[in-house]
Amino acid sequence: MDWQAVRLSVQLASLTTLVLLGLALPLAYWLAFTQRRWKFLVEAVVAMPLVLPPTVLGFYLLMALGPRSPLGWLWERAFGHTLPFSFEGLLLASVLYSLPFMVQPLASAFAGVERGLIEASWCLGESRFRTFVRVIVPLSWGGILTGLVLSFAHTLGEFGVVLMVGGNLPGRTRTVSIAIYDQVQAMDYGPAARTAALLLGVSFLVLTLTYALRRSQRKPWTLI
Repeated sequence: MDWQAVRLSVQLASLTTLVLLGLALPLAYWLAFTQRRWKFLVEAVVAMPLVLPPTVLGFYLLMALGPRSPLGWLWERAFGHTLPFSFEGLLLASVLYSLPFMVQPLASAFAGVERGLIEASWCLGESRFRTFVRVIVPLSWGGILTGLVLSFAHTLGEFGVVLMVGGNLPGRTRTVSIAIYDQVQAMDYGPAARTAALLLGVSFLVLTLTYALRRSQRKPWTLI
């Protein structure tokens, strides 16, 4: 088993999940409570990685992050290397690819909070931010945990976007899914089977935890 690829995948999945949490909290709050008529456009953009082929998304990201793009040019001037085929580029691609797996559970959980509790907090003089922190987030813990677990697991096993944007550089961009692909291509089925079994076990645990959280989530407060 390629433990270097496993460690890189865990590092990538952990950082991606943390970045996604910071991005998804305000975005999910806006999607849950906004009355803008064009909200469906934002929802469509967020959900696009769910239906877009990974190679297509990877191609566009490769073009957007390349040295000829403004972002790629600025990054190369600042850090001395390109974003594609680097861990930083891989992280950015993973954040975009796993975005709906964090945003959608959070938005659903926020929208399910009893509206009366939120309005009661406002009537007591609490700001929107303090209401979010002290009322909405504690009542949405199930959705938040679901988003964290799904984002981590999805990033851990992604292949197409990783290969397009990061390539296959050992110790830098070679993740566990790419390691399995290489082992199969080399007809090295023993290590491939062990690595695949590891991902299979992780996927099963993730689904079990996700459904358990959904089953146990209850609204502890209601207003008549």
